[in-house]
Amino acid sequence: MDEAGDNEILHMPRVGSEGEEQRREIYFAYSASLRIFGNIPDLDEITQRLGVVPRHTHRLGERRWPTAPPYKHDMWSYIAPVKKSEPLHVHIDKLWNTFREHKQYLLHLKKELTVDVFLGYQSDCDNAGIELPYQSLEIFRELQVPFGLSIIVL
Repeated sequence: MDEAGDNEILHMPRVGSEGEEQRREIYFAYSASLRIFGNIPDLDEITQRLGVVPRHTHRLGERRWPTAPPYKHDMWSYIAPVKKSEPLHVHIDKLWNTFREHKQYLLHLKKELTVDVFLGYQSDCDNAGIELPYQSLEIFRELQVPFGLSIIVL
């Protein structure tokens, strides 16, 4: 990361048809979601208490499409509204800024439900990585959830 906290733009050498080296920009996409799942009596109550509209909800037994297996639990999920191209820490910080004032409610929900933070990282480069400012890890400590990152190399 540079001093502004942005990921470096990386370029990979690629050999052209005449042996010339060409450069292409590497693709990166990031996301951060707060997920609540289990046996949720009232999805609307969670929405009202947290004050944001979820990106996705589903109920136990519903299907994503007709031939998909049924869901094994209820779920309420909110994705930080940040452009996918923004660095991962921007997504995490936006998510925590949205839910920080609801920390006690989320900890209360954890007594009966699973609450987690789901992070996504996609790239077309198989040898890149991420770096996060330590301040961006606060959400994991405060909500007492593990840091997990789904990595997809395209």
